[in-house]
Amino acid sequence: MTTSEMRETMRQMVAVLVAERQALAALDLEGILGTALDKSDLCGRIDPAPGIAEDPECRSLLEMAKKMNEANRQVRNLLAANVSSRLEALTGHRPLYSAASSGLRLVPAA
Repeated sequence: MTTSEMRETMRQMVAVLVAERQALAALDLEGILGTALDKSDLCGRIDPAPGIAEDPECRSLLEMAKKMNEANRQVRNLLAANVSSRLEALTGHRPLYSAASSGLRLVPAA
């Protein structure tokens, strides 16, 4: 992959991450799934080549994509936790497991 191809791929990745953030904000399941597929496709096309690390624009786009992906991951986790707590409230069931500082532990059934 040439440096210019890498730049274009990273620009596309940033655009997909922006679209993912918008889909997450709108709770648009179709948009979330679509952006997941797009991200997977773009990741499959990224093939680091010698010299790309020296290109400031590529490094900048890569760092931006990394930060955006991390922020989107945190939003996805918050949404998942919210859905879980709502389902627990609706069903009246406690979770089968919970995260503990030493890892996952089973919660005894009521």
